[in-house]
Order: sequence, then structure tokens, then C-alpha cells
Amino acid sequence: MALVLLPGLNNLIEDISEEKKLPTQVVEAALREALLKGYERYRRTLYLGINEDPFEEEYFSNFDVGLDLEEEGYRVLASKIIVDEIESEDHQISLSEVMQVAEEAQIGDTVVLDVTPEKEDFGRMAAATTKQVLAQKLRDQQRRMIQEEFADLEDPVLTARVIRFERQSVIMAVSSGLGRPEVEAELPRRDQLPNDNYRANATFKVFLKEVSELPRKGPQLFVSRANAGLVVYLFENEVPEIQEGSVRIVAVAREANPPSRSVGPRTKVAVDSIEREVDPVGACIGARGSRIQQVVNELRGEKIDVVRWSSDPSQYIANSLSPSRVEMVRLVDPEGQHAHVLVPPDQLSLAIGREGQNVRLAARLTGWKIDIKNAHEYDQATEDAAVAELISQREEEESLQREAEERLAAEQAARAEEDARLRELYPLSEDDEDYLVEESEDLINEDTTTSEMSSEPSVEDSPNEEDKTR
Repeated sequence: MALVLLPGLNNLIEDISEEKKLPTQVVEAALREALLKGYERYRRTLYLGINEDPFEEEYFSNFDVGLDLEEEGYRVLASKIIVDEIESEDHQISLSEVMQVAEEAQIGDTVVLDVTPEKEDFGRMAAATTKQVLAQKLRDQQRRMIQEEFADLEDPVLTARVIRFERQSVIMAVSSGLGRPEVEAELPRRDQLPNDNYRANATFKVFLKEVSELPRKGPQLFVSRANAGLVVYLFENEVPEIQEGSVRIVAVAREANPPSRSVGPRTKVAVDSIEREVDPVGACIGARGSRIQQVVNELRGEKIDVVRWSSDPSQYIANSLSPSRVEMVRLVDPEGQHAHVLVPPDQLSLAIGREGQNVRLAARLTGWKIDIKNAHEYDQATEDAAVAELISQREEEESLQREAEERLAAEQAARAEEDARLRELYPLSEDDEDYLVEESEDLINEDTTTSEMSSEPSVEDSPNEEDKTR
């Protein structure tokens, strides 16, 4: 068959390569695969309305498409095995036919033949299939390259530029490094800061949350301005002691989007020093607040409390409630991580914070459930009785959970014992044996997952994983 001409093929490949930010080799491979799918569609349409489609899923695996960039066209090629008697004309060719052009041919050899259909026969449906497959393959390649480029970045914080707005999301242009092409990233509403002004071409530091794919949109980067990792990055860049390792950030609790407009964004950062002579809080704040001010400016005025971490839970909890003054911290239920914090009456509202924000962040930072109490009205006996009742309820729930886990383990052991007995009575073949083992492992995994879900702690009593940075 003659070469099927595609005028402007080279320009098409170059335009797609530039538009999609893909190498020309990748575009060529996608085009070959799309043309092959179009050929499959062409062959299948020949049987429409006559009988059922005779082609299996892997029927065309021996076919390929060759692009001729010089003459700007393509050919469909089929690899066929030389045989005595032909059973499939698409996969085999007779020895006698091949020997007419190649006398040294032998049975079992493979030959490549040009089976390109005429351009007029290709059909509208096959052309549409080619176009759809090409678009899909290009999206797949984009996703793969974006995932490879951004998934393993050592630095998850990028400089982003505002391009446009889609509904409540901001679409930004980001790059993985110097000289690399920009790609689009989405900043969802929940990851925006209330004090940011997202005007066109404005630049921001953003935290790369994930690389995923949306239906009909293809690969997509999701970035955040509200992630605690952004705060860690900013402090690491402003505080030399953190870069050197003499000061470390132990935990971060951040509320970038408070539940009420009357409460502003706020973050608490717990820091510790490896060297005794270094003040970790002072190092992060800097002379006259110069270092922390740079972080605050980047976060558009967000309030940041830097507190000293302590291995003593009581001291750590007291520090976390800064700037309020604490009289005493009582660890009323250490096992359940429940503490009562006693403060003077004039410090009560400051310790709790507007709409509970200060104590809420302190609880996330420390991982303890914190109850703020008026030191002058605190009745220890009454409070201890109430806590004892809560402890009793928790222990009862834990006991029920243990009983459920023991019952589940006993059921699994009994099931395994019965399976072993049946295998002794009715031996199975190796294939059946492997199938039963896999099925049993799946059932055990299901039971374990169900058990873990039922014992998962409440959000209220446990720190937010995103806010904990160790």
C-alpha cells in the first residue's frame, strides 16, 4: 500500500509539543498509538451490521504504525509468522508466498508487511477514534511527566503566580525549578488565606499538597497556602539556627481558616534547641522580631505564637497557652491525655482565646485535651470525681474493644483450623491452594480494617496529623 500522506505532520507535532510541554518523541509515540487505534476501529467497522465483532482484545498486538517525517505520512505495519497452513491472515503468512520474494525464508520466521488501508477507506469513525485516543494519550503523558517532575521534589514549597479564577479556586502557574516550564496548579477555596489578595499575576509561596488527576481535566497539581508545612518552610528559611540543626521545630498547629470571620488566622509553633546555650524562641523571633516578622508578612499578617517545647507535659501545656499566664497544670488523666489548667480570673478569656481558638490550638499542638479552669473557683474533689467517671467510661469502652478484638482473633483461628482440617481431608491442587490463601488474607485484612475503624480516636481528643510536624 502507498504511504498515507498527512500534510503538515511535522508542524503538527511541533505545535503539540510546545502547547503540551512534551518532548517531540513523546508526541510521536502518542500519535502512532492513536493511529493504530484508529486502524483497529476501521477494521471493526467493516463488520458492523454484518455479524459480531470477530476480534479479541489482543488481536491487533502484532500491528504497529510507522511515521515517515520526511514525506509526512504514515504506514500500518503487521508482523506475521511464516507457516505452512494459514489459520489467521492477520498473524500468519504462507511460506510459498514469502519465498517468491525471499528464497531463504523458513517456517517460524517473522516478516513485516505494509497493510495500510487507503485514506478514503479509513472512515469518519476511525478518524474520530484517532483524535480521541491522541488527546487521551497526550493527557496520560502529561500526567506522567507532571507526577515524575513534582512528586519527588525535595522542596515542597513553590513560588506561584496567579493566572485566572475558576469558581472559588485560584489557578496558578508553578515551576519545579529554574528553566523548567510552568504548569497550572489549583488553589482551592479551603486552602486560601482570608487576608490574601489574589489579583492577576500576583506571586505567592504555596505548599504542594498533591498531584492527582481530575475527570476531563487530566493531571492537576493542588497547592495550599493554609498548610502547616508552609510555616515550617518559612521559618527554616528565615532562621539560620534551624538550617544548622541547633534549633528544631517540634510541632505546628495552624488555623488558617477559622470557623468565624471575627477570628483571624493563627499558628502556634513549638521549638526546641539541641544546644543548651541557644534560646530556640529568641532565635525564631530574631532581634526586635525581625525574623518572625518576615514570616508574618508572607502569611499576610497571620498571628504566630512561638513557644518552647518541653518533655514535661505540664510545662509544655503551660507554654502552649501563651500569651496567657498559667498558675497550675493538673494531669488528671495522663493515660487519656486529659489536663486541667488553672488560670487567674483575669487570664481566663486570654487562655481560652476568642471563640476558643487559643486553647484549641494548644490542644492540637500538645496532643492533650485541655480544660481551662478558674483557679479561684476550682473544686478539686468535684473535678476529680467527674474525671474518675470519664476514666471509668473510657476503660469500659477499651475493655469492650479488647473483647471484640479477642473474639475476632478466636474466630479467625477457628476458621484457619477448620480450613486446615478440610485440606487434610480433601487435598487441593497448587492453583486452588494459592487461591484459598489469597482469599483468606483478603478476609483477614477486611476484618482488621473494620476493627481499626471502630477503635479510631475522635478528632476532638487527638491532634490533627497535618498540624503535627516532627
